[in-house]
Amino acid sequence: MGRYTGPKGRINRRLGAQVFESGGAIRALEKRENPPGMVRRRRKISNYGLALTEKQKIKFYYGLRDKQLRRYFAKARRLKGNTGEQLLMLCERRLDNVVRRAGFATSRPMARQGIVHGHFQLNGHKVTKPSILVRPGDTIALRDRPNLKVMYTGIVESAATERADWISFDDKELKAIVTAVPGFEDVSLPVDVGQVVAFLSR
Repeated sequence: MGRYTGPKGRINRRLGAQVFESGGAIRALEKRENPPGMVRRRRKISNYGLALTEKQKIKFYYGLRDKQLRRYFAKARRLKGNTGEQLLMLCERRLDNVVRRAGFATSRPMARQGIVHGHFQLNGHKVTKPSILVRPGDTIALRDRPNLKVMYTGIVESAATERADWISFDDKELKAIVTAVPGFEDVSLPVDVGQVVAFLSR
């Protein structure tokens, strides 16, 4: 699938949020909060522009293409409850996000790469699709390879990340169990999801 491989710091600055978690991207936003480009007086952003920015936050944060995001949106509209909240909860259930939130990786692109390379098993079966939606009771573990255990043990020990409450992680076995469906309050991305719903409903 296509994915963004350009300068991550520029995206963070343009969107005004830490959608990319690499050290350089975070420092870029902390150093200069203004959007990239020539320094000049900027026009007031339109309502369309504001909604587009909020949509882009979700797109880059979860590593989605527009087609994927619209597919999740269509599914969220069919579910009971607030459409915007259901959309973010679906994104939170993606396997690459769960691997990141469990502490196996320090960023979602890193988690996605590990999954595509076949480093993980879901319920005992090798998986290579980052877009799989997990369910309560699902178990994510490393494949039984010494080199993977050495690599991910170092990542888990060095990563100062706060794990999600809906994931139970075993540091010794390097295994994560999804204990519940993530709620809207579990979403760590600061986004006005109401504007995203309005944008995608056009």
